[in-house]
Amino acid sequence: MANKAQEVGGIQFPFPYVPYSIQKDFMTELYQVLEAGKIGIFESPTGTGKSLSLICGALSWLRDFEQKKHQEEALVLETGTVSLNEEKAQPLPHSSSCQDTTDTLRPAGEPDWVTQFVQKKEERDLMDRLKEERVRKEKREDRLQLLRSNVQLKYAAKRARKEEEELESLLRLSREMLAPGAGNEQLESGEEDLVLAEYESDGDTRAACGVDEDEDDLEEEHVTKIYYCSRTHSQLAQFVHEVQKSPFGKDTRLVSLGSRQNLCVNEDVKRLGSVQLINDRCMEMQRSKHEKKSRAEEEKPKRRRQEGRAACPFYNYEQMQLLRDEVLVEVKDIEQLVALGKGARACPYYGSRFAIPAAQLVVLPYQMLLHAATRQAAGIRLQGQVVIIDEAHNLIDTITSIHSAEVNGAQLCQAHCQLLQYMERYGKRLKAKNLVYIKQILYLLEKFVTVLGGNIKQNPNTQSLSQTGTELKTINDFLFHSQIDNINLFKVQRYCEKSMVSRKLFGFTERYGTVLSLTREPSKLTGFQHFLQSLQPGVTAAPPAPVEEGEHRVLQPSSPLMHIEGFLAALTTANQDGRILVSRQGSLSQSSLKFLLLNPAVHFAQVVKECRAVVIAGGTMQPVSDFREQLLACAGVGAERVVEFSCGHVIPPDNILPLVVCSGPSNQQLEFTYQKRELPQMMDETGRILCNLCNVVPGGVVCFFPSYEYLRKVQARWEQSGLLARLAIKKKIFQEPKRANQVEQVLMGYSKCIKCCGQVMGTLTGALLLSVVGGKMSEGINFSDDLGRCVVMVGMPYPNIKSLELQEKMAYLDQTLPRAPGQAPPGKALVENLCMKAVNQSIGRAIRHQKDFASIVLLDQRYARPHTLTKLPAWIRDHVEVKATFGPAFAALRKFHREKSGPS
Repeated sequence: MANKAQEVGGIQFPFPYVPYSIQKDFMTELYQVLEAGKIGIFESPTGTGKSLSLICGALSWLRDFEQKKHQEEALVLETGTVSLNEEKAQPLPHSSSCQDTTDTLRPAGEPDWVTQFVQKKEERDLMDRLKEERVRKEKREDRLQLLRSNVQLKYAAKRARKEEEELESLLRLSREMLAPGAGNEQLESGEEDLVLAEYESDGDTRAACGVDEDEDDLEEEHVTKIYYCSRTHSQLAQFVHEVQKSPFGKDTRLVSLGSRQNLCVNEDVKRLGSVQLINDRCMEMQRSKHEKKSRAEEEKPKRRRQEGRAACPFYNYEQMQLLRDEVLVEVKDIEQLVALGKGARACPYYGSRFAIPAAQLVVLPYQMLLHAATRQAAGIRLQGQVVIIDEAHNLIDTITSIHSAEVNGAQLCQAHCQLLQYMERYGKRLKAKNLVYIKQILYLLEKFVTVLGGNIKQNPNTQSLSQTGTELKTINDFLFHSQIDNINLFKVQRYCEKSMVSRKLFGFTERYGTVLSLTREPSKLTGFQHFLQSLQPGVTAAPPAPVEEGEHRVLQPSSPLMHIEGFLAALTTANQDGRILVSRQGSLSQSSLKFLLLNPAVHFAQVVKECRAVVIAGGTMQPVSDFREQLLACAGVGAERVVEFSCGHVIPPDNILPLVVCSGPSNQQLEFTYQKRELPQMMDETGRILCNLCNVVPGGVVCFFPSYEYLRKVQARWEQSGLLARLAIKKKIFQEPKRANQVEQVLMGYSKCIKCCGQVMGTLTGALLLSVVGGKMSEGINFSDDLGRCVVMVGMPYPNIKSLELQEKMAYLDQTLPRAPGQAPPGKALVENLCMKAVNQSIGRAIRHQKDFASIVLLDQRYARPHTLTKLPAWIRDHVEVKATFGPAFAALRKFHREKSGPS
């Protein structure tokens, strides 16, 4: 594609083709938000080239920013002096540390010579920093240029790698031959790894993990960069491909980050399956490597067997340096990065992390950015950087789910039993501090089970609870009621992290089997394990790749203690920001404790505080009041710092027909409230409306229902009344499956049917897809062209108002947020916004490119309310027609589709 550089308002925007006018507006507004250091909420409908606008707008700003910075630094180095007053007015953008001043700390009335001395020292320090940075930058550019131009370098590195592997193999063989017999050790072979290492005092600094002390290259200054986040790895890969095709594809230093589960190339570790197990095994292997290095002199013959403890063969610093440079030389997605790591026998997870400081664009799942501990572990520094969060329509829900945690009675009992057996086995070998913390954890587990109404010593599957029901508690009330308010949970949490007790426990149960000898019913253990296997909450990680059942014996959920650690961490949240949901069901194994985060802003506040600018973008961001109030205002962001931008669609106005239909063919008023929607006449009227639509709409019709249960009842009613048979005359009927692995099969059948009907002119004119709001088809599926000529929304999909969680969230917002005059209470507004967000996501499945066309039919008179209409995306809202009766609505639909498709 030719580079069509566009100049808008004096700014050059390289672009692969002549952009739409809305793309020019988008890039200009984005540039200004980044330059001014604001928070931007950007809405650009699917099909309007949002990704390219983000890439070209943001990287154009970064290009100009780097040029200005380079010119300012060159001027300083050339003149050899800098005015600190000027520097404070327009600080050099290379480092936040350069902006720190000591003027405010100096006492009044200092002698002039002291002031001059301090000023001269600051100038010298700044000059030294600039010179050091320039040297580092030149070295980096030389390395990357060498890689670009000299292919032989890669082959030489591969040869050296092979020689190292052969030498290591010989050394290992000689060690095995010279190793003495097992001796009289009390522990079995390999069992040393299961014993907890001595736990240092709580105040000790954490040992460096993953890098050696002499690896000073990793101290490289973090250049100003853009962190781009999206929901899934497939969306990130698509974004990387867009960067590769853009005018910036050749010159941008881009690194893709992912979890160990996505990037690990060590098959022995990857086979563990669970994200937490892979993380712990990897960290243990790094720790093993560094312990070996530091203890090589001390422990010569004593623990020779322990030398066989695996340090990861892919964790080779020289090879990871080469991998880091190859990542920076050319834009690569996750799959290319993994392939490169396998070829180089270097770890892509650590290699990509090493590339972060020098990268200009870092691409990562937004779970990795939004979770502080994960962010820190990945080496992500947000100070003074730019963050772009794409596909952000469910950002609030994501933050809430990442920081929520749930444990059930079965997990609590199993963790207690495993930990008790572990302590009995190794108690004499454990130091006092380890024993103290293990006993505290056992006490916590016992008290959690007691709160649920169970007995820790009995099988949770067979324990029936005398009291059932659900109750909400504040964190402090829960701690007090559980009788654990005297335990320092911060210390327990830190102990779990540093000692890796859950990993040791998993190794112990893996070795000896999950034997619940205390339950008196060991025969039920297999079913118990299967039950636990179905309980992977997975709320703290990026969406994991699906694992085939029975693929490998160790592809099990991580040990129950790992899940419980997440719950313990959640209990350290401030009392006002969360609640505990105590759910007591029929048996203890089905009962659970769930932490519910009420204030997602508490975790987002650090991001907006540290970053230079934050951009929240999506195809459908309406209603934006949630972002403004729940996320930004609660995070302390002033209204003057927030910029909203919403652009129209690229389609001509007459390519869309949005209708609000208030009554059906038999004049039945359409209001699908909980009280009325299951009335037979309402279900029949919906069927008659669809029959009429299917007669005039060509191709595919997608109809969304509020829930699976309501869809099932409607279908049963239609089958009984004969409406289903009438519908099937014009359209073949498909239904959204509940199981995710069947979605593709249904979509292929739906697509194939529409294609065949378009080629063969018969009675059947296409297909009807019955879907569910919030289901598999309402997000991320592309119903372009004939696949979605009409989208129908049956009723308003309000969330369950009886849900305790929702009620608590509403109450929290009513107490926290101010109520604007003439506006609904914040809690009620939340319910309305949740409904309309779901509607907007569903109806946004249609119209995916400039020449596409579709009708959108909203079946409920409540959509005609002015405050509801304002929550629709502007490109739909501006063209909505409200039809009080069905006749005019049907006439408008018939006319629209006749004109667009020709006579049907």
